[in-house]
This record gives sequence, C-alpha cells and structure tokens, in this order.
Amino acid sequence: MNYVYILKCSDGTLYTGYTNNLDKRISTHNKGKGAKYTRGRLPVKLIYFEEYILKGEALHREFIIKKMSRQNKLNLIKNCQQL
Repeated sequence: MNYVYILKCSDGTLYTGYTNNLDKRISTHNKGKGAKYTRGRLPVKLIYFEEYILKGEALHREFIIKKMSRQNKLNLIKNCQQL
C-alpha cells in the first residue's frame, strides 16, 4: 500500500508526505530522522492519511495536497474525520 499523509507539528504547522509504510515513517519523523521540515517541529502527530494501491497515484495526490492552502487542508481533514 502507498500512503499520503498529513502531520500536525508541535508548532501547529502541517506537513504533507508520501510513504509505503505509514507506521515506520511517522516513527522516523518523531525520531528526528524524517524530513528536514519536521526535525525542528517535534513531536509530530498523524492527523490524516489516504491509501493508494499505485505509487504514482499517491505521489500525484501528495502533489495536489501540498499545493492546497492550509484552510483547504483543514477542511479536507475535517470532512474525513478518519483519525
């Protein structure tokens, strides 16, 4: 499975990423070994994710979400309420 996810950082900012192992990736972020952006904003909390079979679909969706405004991302999260 491939995942697109949104993290809430300790400073309240949002980070969007892609992975094929969600649990491992969140753990990596929280160990300070994830994206440079999240390293100084620990701890991070998973607040949203989507599953895709194809990697290309997940990467495309990640690109779309990253272009969204903060408010649109919050609306996406609110409308889904999966976590």
